[in-house]
Amino acid sequence: MKFPGKRKSKHYFPVSARDPLLLQAQPEHDVSTSYIVGIDQTLVDIEAKVDDAFVQRYGLSLGHSLVIEDDVAEALYQELSDNNLITHQFAGGTIGNTLHNYSVLADDRSVLLGVMCSNVKIGSYAYRYLCNTSSRTDLNYLQGVDGAIGRCFTLISESGERTFAISPGQMNQLTPESIPEAVIAGASALVLTSYLVRCKPGEPMPAATMQAIEYAKKYDVPVVLTLGTKYVIADDPQWWRDFLRDNVSILAMNEDEAQELTGLSDPLTASDMALEWVDLVLCTAGPHGLYMAGYTEEANKRETQHPLLPGHIAEFNRYEFSRAMRRESCENPFRVYSHIAPYMGGPEKIMNTNGAGDGALSALLHDIAANGYHRNNVPNSSKHVRSYLTYSSLAQVCKYANRVSYQVLNQHSPRLTRGLPEREDSLEEAYWER
Repeated sequence: MKFPGKRKSKHYFPVSARDPLLLQAQPEHDVSTSYIVGIDQTLVDIEAKVDDAFVQRYGLSLGHSLVIEDDVAEALYQELSDNNLITHQFAGGTIGNTLHNYSVLADDRSVLLGVMCSNVKIGSYAYRYLCNTSSRTDLNYLQGVDGAIGRCFTLISESGERTFAISPGQMNQLTPESIPEAVIAGASALVLTSYLVRCKPGEPMPAATMQAIEYAKKYDVPVVLTLGTKYVIADDPQWWRDFLRDNVSILAMNEDEAQELTGLSDPLTASDMALEWVDLVLCTAGPHGLYMAGYTEEANKRETQHPLLPGHIAEFNRYEFSRAMRRESCENPFRVYSHIAPYMGGPEKIMNTNGAGDGALSALLHDIAANGYHRNNVPNSSKHVRSYLTYSSLAQVCKYANRVSYQVLNQHSPRLTRGLPEREDSLEEAYWER
């Protein structure tokens, strides 16, 4: 994507020879950077092919998901390793996946907060986590723990049945003291997941998360929350609505989570309702594509040149060429919406549904960070006459998020191994630059 930042191609903005504003802003060696910070339950997804007897031996239920104790997980992992039954070990975690993909797309820094084994053995699951995370993701602030990080075992039987065994390990032991205030103060966004605040009693992760949110509020850093799973939301939807209203600026969810949160099955109207609590919504809807809803200043709304779309909100995409703003930054807040169908109709064969929503969110975060980068380095640009959240319009962010989701669906791992090809300039971009 053609966003400002440190990119290898000479065709990426900024190119100083073609941008006199950038030359006036500040010397090249003093250019301000932009990054994203996130908190996650660090875990590894481990796949192995086993027989039914193996499943029974560890007290698991064939085809179901169960939480297992640490000692059981260690014995299970050891047997898998000793018998060379492990087929894949991937770094996992919703926020870990999102930050990794952000760093791959932006070719720039992100900061991951969480826990990591104090002693990492070569070839172990913790080692795999580090190896499968982008070198642009800063892991220097991870808190060391004695014991295992989280592990999610996917045991595939001879019949193809998948049985899941989850071992939380020490992944929820992040303490408030391990949240660096200065790192959050300088971030373009703080990214969280619903799992962080709904842990077992006595675990410090919720307190650490709330500490990070307090720092974000102090320095006016947008808080981004991805809902994770509909089951967490279904336990107490009203609690989540209050939490969103009090703490969150940007919400990412899928259509099932949206229904549990709002009671509405239509992703568009559910996203519209969510604007009662947050400033910007990204809602993925499987084969129906994805939706975005947000606010902009009414005087600065931009009308689309794409066909107007029907829906529960008539011609809802009329102003999708508008850029998103926080509601409190608007003199006259105006709601805007956009939608895009799956890229090229979706992959011919979906290799992996895990992480497609995280991929879409990483694209949105890239756009937000690009906006911060450009604002810091070209403050006099017309792009910043108002306090926008995004660098691009809702329509363009949808296009980008959709393309990244396609890439994730088309591969086995939820983590990208390389960025996307350059896109062509669009009609919408030319319209915006008028």
